[in-house]
Amino acid sequence: EWLLNSLQGDFGYSTRFRKPVSEIIFKRLSYTGVLAFWVLLTMVPTALLLGICSGMKEGSKTDRSLSFISIITTATPEYVSGIFFTIIFASWFGWLKGVAKAGDVTIENFTLPVMTMAVYGMGYIARMTRASMAEVMTSQYIRTAFLKGLSFRTVVFRHALRNALITPFTVVMLQFPWLLTGVVIVEKLFNYKGFGWLLIEAAENNDINLTLSCALISVIVVIGTQLISDIGYAFLNPRIRFEKK
Repeated sequence: EWLLNSLQGDFGYSTRFRKPVSEIIFKRLSYTGVLAFWVLLTMVPTALLLGICSGMKEGSKTDRSLSFISIITTATPEYVSGIFFTIIFASWFGWLKGVAKAGDVTIENFTLPVMTMAVYGMGYIARMTRASMAEVMTSQYIRTAFLKGLSFRTVVFRHALRNALITPFTVVMLQFPWLLTGVVIVEKLFNYKGFGWLLIEAAENNDINLTLSCALISVIVVIGTQLISDIGYAFLNPRIRFEKK
C-alpha cells in the first residue's frame, strides 16, 4: 500500500520535520541535483582528458604519473579528502567555507564539496578511459592509419577517440548511483542539507516514511541511469544493433 501511494505521489507524513514527505524530499533532491551537476561538470571532462593523455602513449612517464595520481585519488575516501581539503583551504588559508549552504551556489560555498566528490570519482573514470584508449591505439586500423601517413593528431581525434569513449560513457552513467551514495558522506561532512543529509536525518530519527521514500527515489535513479547507459551504449557502439524478429 505504501509503495502504491508513493508511486502516485503520496509519500506519507514525516515525523522528523512535521510535514508531508513530498514537500521535503523533492526540495532536498533539487539541492543535491545542483551539487551533482557541478561535480559531473568538473569531474568528467578532467577525467576524460587525463585518461586520453595517459592512454595515447602507454608506458610513458606521463602515463605512469597520471595512472599513479588516479589510483591515489580513487583509494582516498571522501571523508578523508574532505577533511584534508577543509583543513588546508578553510582553516589554514581561509579561502573557502568549511560549511556548504544549500541553494547558495558560490565559489566559496561549493568548491570544497564539489572538489571532494570530483577528486574521488575522477580517478576511476580516468583509469577506465586510459585502458580503453590504450586498447584502441594498439588496434589494427590505427596501425593502418599511421602507415598511410596520417598525423598523430588526425589518428587520435578522427579515428581513435570516438571508439575509445564508448566504455567511459558507460562508466560515467554509472556515476549517478554513486553520486547518491557519495553525497551522504559529503553532505553530512559539510552540513549541506540535500538528499544525502535528509536520508541520514530520517534514519537517525527513525522516520520510516521519509527513509522509505529516499530509498525509493534512489532505486528509481539507479534503474533509470542503467537503462540510459544500456541504450546509449547500443547507439555508440556500431557492433551492437537491435534486430526485429
